[in-house]
Amino acid sequence: MSTFIEADGLTLRYDDVTAVDGVSFTLTGGKIYGLLGRNGSGKTSLLSVLAGYRRPSAGAVTVGGRPVFENAEVTRQICLVRGSGDAAVTGLKVRDVLDFAGIMRESWNADYAAELVELFELPLKKNVGALSHGRRSALGIVIGLASRTPVTMFDESYLGLDAPSRYKFYDALLAEAMAHPRTMIVSTHLIEEVSALFEEVLILDEGRLVLHDEAEVLRGAGSAVTGDAELVDRFVAGMRVLGEKRLGRTKSAMVYGELDDERRAQASAAGLDLGPLALQDLFVHLTEPTGDRR
Repeated sequence: MSTFIEADGLTLRYDDVTAVDGVSFTLTGGKIYGLLGRNGSGKTSLLSVLAGYRRPSAGAVTVGGRPVFENAEVTRQICLVRGSGDAAVTGLKVRDVLDFAGIMRESWNADYAAELVELFELPLKKNVGALSHGRRSALGIVIGLASRTPVTMFDESYLGLDAPSRYKFYDALLAEAMAHPRTMIVSTHLIEEVSALFEEVLILDEGRLVLHDEAEVLRGAGSAVTGDAELVDRFVAGMRVLGEKRLGRTKSAMVYGELDDERRAQASAAGLDLGPLALQDLFVHLTEPTGDRR
């Protein structure tokens, strides 16, 4: 199945609330996509439409050129893991949930699922309802990764995990993407932790798509200027500064806008270091509640 995903004027309304507002994009597939947005920006609503869980109020979404909603042939090739994952049936044991996931998905890999169960230390004989929040999140992640569906989406599905377990997830996600390429969409607001995985980034704000570009292009959209605080302030005067960090006399200022060769030479002559712009700083700038951010 082709993992080419296309949204055209996609809109989703809940009564008088517009959660997704005229969103259009094309995902060519075979990449890890980052879907970023503040709480209430429409990320979950967008993913629910992409997965065929909800009918769009307007516009269309297709996977491989075929409509998603009420199309079983397409939706069984899509796995969306939300919150505690597909583990909402708390009356079942962990083993039962995994067995059911294998029945539902033709691409399921039981051996890989067993490896992930061991990695996240999941108790197979325990009732899902008795699991901690973290282990329910881990169960959802196991289902998502082991499903090996052509389109796999994780909607903040790691939030119950502690930091070591989150990094296990990131490592497993990257290793799986390299060994078995498929389209993966990761919705998150823990941008600093996971941004290195993203090949393309989409940013939603108040239901609208405010940015969609390659991650490397975005990192090159500005610079982190680091050095003596006085010299940094002098260098960035008149530039658009997205954020600042300071430790003693050392300061780092995140500036938006490409620096030409002359400005880079000036920074070097002043003893300043130039680094890539952090995606989180760009994200904060683009989703500021006030000001001309777009």
